[in-house]
Amino acid sequence: MKAFAFMRRGNRHFGFYLGTILVFIVTTRGQEGPVPSTPQVNRSSSGYVGSKACAQCHRSIYDSYSKTDMGRSMASITPSLLGRISTSASLFDPRSQRHFETSVRNNELFQAEFATAPDGREIFRDTHKVEWIIGSGANGFGAIVKRGNYLFEAPLSFYTKINGWAQSPGYEFADYGFSRPVLAGCVVCHSGRPQPVADGNGLFRDPPFEELAIGCENCHGPGEQHVVEMQMDPSQGAGHSIVNPAKVTPWLADNICMSCHQAGDARIFKPGKDYSQFRPGSALDDTLSIFMVPLRRESTPRDDLLQHYLSMFLSKCYRGSSGRLACIGCHDPHVEPSAQEAPAYFRQKCLACHTEKSCALPLAIRQHKVPADDCAGCHMPKRDVKVISHSVLTNHRIVAQAEEQFPDAAFQMTTASLPDLVHLNAVPGRGDSTSDPLTLLQAYGQITLSLPEYRERYWALGKQLQTVEPDNVFVLEALADAALQQKNPEGLAAAIRYLDRATHGENKNPEDFEQLANLLIATGRVQEAIARLQRGINLIPYDAELYRLLGKSYLSHNQTAEALATLKTGAEIFPGDEVIRKLLKECESTKTSAPAP
Repeated sequence: MKAFAFMRRGNRHFGFYLGTILVFIVTTRGQEGPVPSTPQVNRSSSGYVGSKACAQCHRSIYDSYSKTDMGRSMASITPSLLGRISTSASLFDPRSQRHFETSVRNNELFQAEFATAPDGREIFRDTHKVEWIIGSGANGFGAIVKRGNYLFEAPLSFYTKINGWAQSPGYEFADYGFSRPVLAGCVVCHSGRPQPVADGNGLFRDPPFEELAIGCENCHGPGEQHVVEMQMDPSQGAGHSIVNPAKVTPWLADNICMSCHQAGDARIFKPGKDYSQFRPGSALDDTLSIFMVPLRRESTPRDDLLQHYLSMFLSKCYRGSSGRLACIGCHDPHVEPSAQEAPAYFRQKCLACHTEKSCALPLAIRQHKVPADDCAGCHMPKRDVKVISHSVLTNHRIVAQAEEQFPDAAFQMTTASLPDLVHLNAVPGRGDSTSDPLTLLQAYGQITLSLPEYRERYWALGKQLQTVEPDNVFVLEALADAALQQKNPEGLAAAIRYLDRATHGENKNPEDFEQLANLLIATGRVQEAIARLQRGINLIPYDAELYRLLGKSYLSHNQTAEALATLKTGAEIFPGDEVIRKLLKECESTKTSAPAP
């Protein structure tokens, strides 16, 4: 469940709706082509023009890239797509007692979730049209539905390995139905130019995607100025108006890949930053800091899911290259070899640094393996991804033996100024300086979800920041958490005050509203809880717990009409929610049995 911890705190946690796509986002090399006299572009205020504008001058690259996993990372539902996959499925999950179906009507794909009573009668049915698929099909793809301007993951994903539909990652732990929001931290790495609203819990601008699949500008940066310069004087070359990752330092090139292929244990934006503000060719840490709990010899990770940069960093190849090895040393994102071509393709990459004599295994034995002489097959073996069924991942640590121990360098990555966390993307040469306290506070807050031993550091930093950042939501959350540990009336009152301040403004973290409401209810201040829950629902209309709490609060104060209205709305949005359905039935019974006025 750790990979889906982001569900707990909305957009503040970097989580990955990996679905079933595990593409390798790598940097690119430039290639010139004939320049048309008047390329057509769709200009935007951000300077992006879209990959089709690039294709007018770089057609061969565009055509090749469009066939790669990255170039097919997201797509709309089309008859062509529906013709390539199984579109009819019927599943039953005994744990949740839920049925799931996929079907096609009028060239549109639908998913449904429903439950039945022992007599076969349907208790509820929730059906939604799938608007987009997310993933290339390398391992499979997930499905996205749209509800108003909100995007949500669908409960079933398609898995290539089994050529069929099964529960989406994480749904084996809980039934989220069609209410699991698509967060910025997930979709930004699986699409070209998404437009999520900051801290919107699934809310997107219109259109939600300005470009569906990962595009040229994801790795090269905004292309408008480059297009204009080429129109004015094609002879001057690319100049400095577009980023060619092959011509920046290996570390800066890796930062492009790291933005999506290095999860860490906490990912924290610098103040005022978001995913759209990272520019290829610049240090990722200027936009987003990535932290990791230090590795321990007694419990080294068995899974390097989305830890590709760290794995490469710990490899003998990387350490032996003095940092010159980079993702683009092995990967060309414009070209993706087929499964049959891959062994020979990547073998040639290895032979750029190694020789035939580098391998201790005799040539005769290597050539009798299937496939023959497969360097990556031996030294970068694929293994099952435990948090995503039916999927495999390449080991980027480039090991000599499958069970090779981690090098000593893996356990020496902290610094004197930050002894309890590893700042994975710290800029080399900036000295032994740590991130600002507010950034560290957020990192500790994320990490405490899985490692409670970090909570005392979280509380201490919150108290330290109380005087300089008294109205910061992250500080207030830390102070409230610390106050509740007192387990006395004074601590409870302090926690209510902190959360009351945290839920003013545009804070859209549903947990803050839920926790505050529960504390107010526990202290008999139900009307205050009702007011705050109403505000929470206005800001966060797709959080089921807010409707549950508000419905219960109304019922406890005999406000039957208000409870009925709230629970009916909740049941329409979350038809599969058993608690809401039970409360609604109770409310309707109360209204029916009430004496006539």
